[in-house]
Amino acid sequence: MTDAPPPPRPARRAWWRRVQRLPLSMMVASVLAALGIVQMSFQLGHMVYRSVTWSAETRQTLARVAALEQDRQVLQDAIRAANDPAYLEQLARCEGYVGKTEKVIVSSTAPPPRFPGDNCKALRVP
Repeated sequence: MTDAPPPPRPARRAWWRRVQRLPLSMMVASVLAALGIVQMSFQLGHMVYRSVTWSAETRQTLARVAALEQDRQVLQDAIRAANDPAYLEQLARCEGYVGKTEKVIVSSTAPPPRFPGDNCKALRVP
């Protein structure tokens, strides 16, 4: 057996170097955490923007669908009323037609119609 001297104790400087590296690793960790916070903030902001935009577009689309449904209902009512004599008579009067036994009386002070067939307002089919 050899009488080898015990290994030398680490110098105080080695311990101090490890302590000196701690602030550098803390700074790197802080920078990485800050970048993560910035990225997360951007992602959350983008998500909120998309959600608000999507909600507004959904409301606009639903309003347009409701208007189209109403138009479809008006057209279906017009199809049903196409053979109704009372409705057809009302449409003819709006165009300026009169019955066989009626007389046309036009006032000299009456304003001229803006458009042909402008005698009546838009009719809602009953």
